[in-house]
Amino acid sequence: MTSTDQQPLGSPFSATGTAQDITAGLGLSGTSAVVTGGYSGLGLETTRALAAAGARVLVPARRPDIARAALADVEGCEVVPMDLTDLGSVRAAAARISGSLTRIDLLMAVAGVMATPERHVGPGWESQLAANHLGHFALACELYPLLAAGGARVVVNSSAGHALTDMRWHDPHFRTGYDKWLAYGQAKTANALFAVHLDALGRGDGVRAFALHPGKIITGLQREMALQEQIDRGWVDEHGKVIGVDFKTPAQGAATGLWAATSPLLDGLGGLYLEDCDIAGVSAPDAPMDDGGVRAYAVDPDSAARLWDLSVAATGAAPIAR
Repeated sequence: MTSTDQQPLGSPFSATGTAQDITAGLGLSGTSAVVTGGYSGLGLETTRALAAAGARVLVPARRPDIARAALADVEGCEVVPMDLTDLGSVRAAAARISGSLTRIDLLMAVAGVMATPERHVGPGWESQLAANHLGHFALACELYPLLAAGGARVVVNSSAGHALTDMRWHDPHFRTGYDKWLAYGQAKTANALFAVHLDALGRGDGVRAFALHPGKIITGLQREMALQEQIDRGWVDEHGKVIGVDFKTPAQGAATGLWAATSPLLDGLGGLYLEDCDIAGVSAPDAPMDDGGVRAYAVDPDSAARLWDLSVAATGAAPIAR
């Protein structure tokens, strides 16, 4: 990734594009995809679109029974139990996936949490960093042989929320002074940096990675936020109806990830942050979050390498040789 790559390239799609628009006429027969969280919200839209185009889709799910019910009418789909905050569960899921597939063409890291109460999991990890980043990091490392066999695209859902904070290198797990929004922002910055360094390590094997902001969408992601907080932020009314400006439907929210996974315009590229079905520009440090773009710190190669080393040390994941 270079700074000149991080700018729009003129995609034929826009913020209003839907999952169905992206995959219309697309033939994915023979393609294998793994979609975390692929049974609700944006993940469900992603799974449905990929399966409708002919892909075989494996869905790692923290709530497998709920996932199977949600996906009962989706052909070519298999649920794999997995809790992103539990390394043992992640490794068991990776082993099961490795027993089912010989290659992975698409890894879509859609699952996530937002603005949760203070929790620490595993060896004391802050739970949003664990669920959004460390679990996906460990999964990708475990599955890397299959990603390399498929010359896969890896697509990681970040957020405009990354603009809330850079990595808190001094205290990434919030040992003191927890703030649910800073924790979320850090996790989303980590998602973007993960894509940068995975791409740097994987491109020799044909593995390319992208991070993205899917847009503002009301889904299950807000489940731990009080209704009043969502009202106060102007997102919904007292009945839970979406009233926020520029909010997308789940089908629109899934579009950028599907575009990242399938667009030939991105051939030969990687390590980039996307939004509204195009490459995002780099935003000024003091630009309002709603103005879009990516903060320079979230695509910085040195920070990405530093986070990778931190994540290897935390998870015990096998290093990926460049």
